[in-house]
Amino acid sequence: MNDKLIVNVDKVKQVNTAAVYGMIDQLGPISRVKVAEQSQLAPASVTKITRQLLATGLIKEVAQQASTGGRRAISLMTEQSHYYFISVRLGRGTMDISLFDLSGISHAHSNLDVPEVEQDALVNTLLNNIDSFIQQHLEASQNLIAVAVTLSGLVNPGEGTVVYTPHYQLRDCPLASLIEARFSLPAYVGNDTRAMALAEHYFGATKDVLDSILISVHSGTGAGIIVNGQVFMSQNRDVGEIGHIQVDPLGDKCQCGNVGCLETIVSNTAIVERLKTLISQGCPSILQGDFSIEDVCAAANQGDMLCHQVLHRVGKMLGNSIAITINLFHPQKIILAGEIMAAQNILLPTIKQCIEHQALSSFAEGLPIEAAHFQNNPTMGGLALVKRALLNGSLLIRLINEKAQQIEQ
Repeated sequence: MNDKLIVNVDKVKQVNTAAVYGMIDQLGPISRVKVAEQSQLAPASVTKITRQLLATGLIKEVAQQASTGGRRAISLMTEQSHYYFISVRLGRGTMDISLFDLSGISHAHSNLDVPEVEQDALVNTLLNNIDSFIQQHLEASQNLIAVAVTLSGLVNPGEGTVVYTPHYQLRDCPLASLIEARFSLPAYVGNDTRAMALAEHYFGATKDVLDSILISVHSGTGAGIIVNGQVFMSQNRDVGEIGHIQVDPLGDKCQCGNVGCLETIVSNTAIVERLKTLISQGCPSILQGDFSIEDVCAAANQGDMLCHQVLHRVGKMLGNSIAITINLFHPQKIILAGEIMAAQNILLPTIKQCIEHQALSSFAEGLPIEAAHFQNNPTMGGLALVKRALLNGSLLIRLINEKAQQIEQ
């Protein structure tokens, strides 16, 4: 009973601290009185929490507000430049590493090749690259508070475990625990598409809505679903594997083992391979030899009919699948990310036409469908994971407790 009471008290402390910090973050500059009014917490509780946040350097006092009679209230706002963290995006054969402050400003960035595939070798390379990056770019005055890693595949973000990733032999890998053991810092691990959807919600194209869906097309196809401002998950496990909706029962075999999945048609690799096949069969195109998805989009925009036709088919298949997600989740906005968005003038009309014909009219009417904001910022997903840890209070409490221990020593 006593243990349960202690756990409950700690949870209440975390929730209340998160509520105060979140209000200051979203509405600041704001007075303690306003925070108490809007959070419905006792003024004494707000004073205690803000004192802890000030001591930790997570918020700061700013210019006094205009007096309305009586003593002027001091305003509070979050301090964005006092703490730093590492954000890593593990892609296919590459790794992007950034040093961010809490405002989202990147102070350093590196892109590295990752030839390793096996789990132990890959994890060692990841940890060593992070270590080298910190040694090279972190200044003595910069307080490092966390490491965040995003990657494709199935992730249990609550445990920080990589269940499966298609490009590497990571299977039930406790990646967050391994990072924490190496650097003595909290570590956050998440699916890259879901994390990027959260980044768009916090900082980008969907910050004006609470319910949205991000569709990402790269080496695969995935969806990040935001419901009421939170990443939609099932029992703390990832959802949104739109790329494995079967769209062609007689199609190509997918890496998941099924046949005719969406990403066998809608992915960078699938698009390039289809065009190479058609060109080898004699179909005319300005593309010759080896080419990339960027070349395909450029050729389509220049009027290459074969590239246009292939992308039109991609848009149709993608639009059909997006219509399903609209009927399931009734989002306020759909955003799309990936290299194919360089040809969005071809893709978006086709996608919108499919949605108009197949989604419920009351769900699709007036629904914005546009390009994601962070098309060229692969490590923004890690920023979102750290931001979430601050807003849910888990990282706040850790920083407050560490500061209290330092003061006692």
